[in-house]
Amino acid sequence: MTYRLGLTGSIGMGKSTTAEMFRALGVPVWDADAAVHRLYAGPAVGPVGEICPSAVVNGHIDRSALKDWIARDSSALGKLEAVVHPLVAADRAAFIAQADAPLVVLDIPLLFETGADVNGVLVVTAPPDVQRARVLARPGMDDAQLDRILARQMPDAEKHARADFVIETLDMDSTRAAVQDLVAKLGGAAHA
Repeated sequence: MTYRLGLTGSIGMGKSTTAEMFRALGVPVWDADAAVHRLYAGPAVGPVGEICPSAVVNGHIDRSALKDWIARDSSALGKLEAVVHPLVAADRAAFIAQADAPLVVLDIPLLFETGADVNGVLVVTAPPDVQRARVLARPGMDDAQLDRILARQMPDAEKHARADFVIETLDMDSTRAAVQDLVAKLGGAAHA
């Protein structure tokens, strides 16, 4: 039986870095954002094109066209999610079936908001000032944009309360040690 560990955390909390630490230990990691990118270049093109023809450009989904559609039409996001979420769930299920590992990590930014079938949830976290500094260091990011993103995400404290495991990502060494400990605890280390 494969243990499915959901990995989540708000923007700037170190989720991608933590996912890489699991990969370095030989743990298969499924990335929801990467799955959506794959789907937007293939299986989702036809169904999304049926609900928003302007979003299909050169056989791929144009994310900026989707954002424009969502901004114009209050029902657009629900329609898009109804098409994309089943495709994402199928991609995730195929990954788990092919992983053939005692532990897999499912990297899902909006895990609590969208739900997924997992055995346990790991929330990565950092103090608000560290989070803000990390995000504002990204190209094109500003305070207003960060505040809009945070307003759409579940508060960090609520994620902690719902998590099975919490790792604070203040520095690489302590984060890596916490990941190694968790992999050992869950019994899924391929190369620990």
